[in-house]
Amino acid sequence: MKKKYTMSFYGIMPQMKTYLRKNLKSHKLNISTKPLDADELEKIDKNTEILGVFIDSKINKEVFKKLKKLKSIITLSTGYDHINLKEAKKRKISVCNVPTYGENTVAQHALTLILALSRKLFPSIKRVKEGIYDYHGLCGFDLKNKTIGIIGTGHIGIHLIDMLQGFDANIIAFDAFPNKELQKKHNFKYVSKTKLFKESDIISLHVPLFPSTHHTIDKKAVKIMKNGVYIINTARGGLIDSEAIVKGLENDKIAGFGADVLEDEGFIENPELLISNKRTDAEIKVSLMNNIIIDNPKTIITPHNAFNSNEALKRIFDTGIKDIKCFIDKKIINEVKCK
Repeated sequence: MKKKYTMSFYGIMPQMKTYLRKNLKSHKLNISTKPLDADELEKIDKNTEILGVFIDSKINKEVFKKLKKLKSIITLSTGYDHINLKEAKKRKISVCNVPTYGENTVAQHALTLILALSRKLFPSIKRVKEGIYDYHGLCGFDLKNKTIGIIGTGHIGIHLIDMLQGFDANIIAFDAFPNKELQKKHNFKYVSKTKLFKESDIISLHVPLFPSTHHTIDKKAVKIMKNGVYIINTARGGLIDSEAIVKGLENDKIAGFGADVLEDEGFIENPELLISNKRTDAEIKVSLMNNIIIDNPKTIITPHNAFNSNEALKRIFDTGIKDIKCFIDKKIINEVKCK
């Protein structure tokens, strides 16, 4: 008989609780809709051996200290920058992710933001709902013949490139590890990051958050971009310097900004955190910049919702459940290695 594991899950959508219990019914499951924060950590089952989380749960040293029996962490996301990998490696705790689940889902959301900004969709809807049926001042632009720069040609970036081909746009891309076969197959051109910044009418980011990609778009990058550039971010908030976006919007260098993620967005979800004495001046400044971005009429910000389709959620949970079952069978898959 196989060992019965104690598992704790955080940030789980209510509709997915039953799905987890059905597929892991021979084990003890603790499931919370809340992210694993300091308050939840106080209540966590100390016997937890397998921990399942989304990116809004920060797995830091305090979590490891609390969970002495922890053997595996399953993050129900592709990104894993919310997990202290060094500490996990030190304690010989495996970390697994969901490498692919939403390449089409997130790409569709990025395209939605592009189209919504290009055709002034949000102000158009707002005007009509306010009883003003008038198109003056709402002139948009076509994507045909526009140069669209894609930063990151992984699964999501390539899906967006394929979608954009139908709009007769000129697609250029930057990737730290360019794949010439992809370039030929999907009809785009690799260029340097600087060239992409200089030539793109629209820039969309599709890379993970690493120290090397932190603030990929900063003040220097914005300075060399075209006047009236549009920037899209459905990847990670830390890829963009929020102050650079604010200044670009204010001086009209940036004509529009569409994002599903913002820097340190935890402060947006929980503004009371800013009152804490532990908050740094830098964190408070980022929070202020985020609120200015949200309030700007040239932006569309969605609440980290790009992944959130019925089909993508099922793929995420199916992969996470498979990760768990493989770990139990001592056949670890989708393991994230500490670099």
